[in-house]
Amino acid sequence: MLKQEGYDLMGAAFEVYNVQGHGFLEEVYQECLEIELEMRGIPCESQCRLKLFYKDRELQKRYIPDLFIFDDLVVELKALKSLASDHEAQLINYLQATKKKVGYLINFGNAKELEWKRIII
Repeated sequence: MLKQEGYDLMGAAFEVYNVQGHGFLEEVYQECLEIELEMRGIPCESQCRLKLFYKDRELQKRYIPDLFIFDDLVVELKALKSLASDHEAQLINYLQATKKKVGYLINFGNAKELEWKRIII
């Protein structure tokens, strides 16, 4: 399910990590990844505000995933020492809100390696 698209995304993410290393803020990695995706011809949208509903009534609260890749992958970026279950739950909420099936949680903050998870619902 969207394996090639995920492979392409992660290739770009590894390139950003190899060039920038760890230690920057999440916003820096997001901008770098957007540039890398553009250079590779990979379509992405940044910081889309998702509408939420309860019984057909629109809520004021909005979810804002970091990126949509290929219009099918939801990407949440972090710049932390390590990922936690709360971060996975955040991505799962984004997947449910968008009705998308595949998401990537990518952490640039780990000093030893790029940390990532592919989540399918």
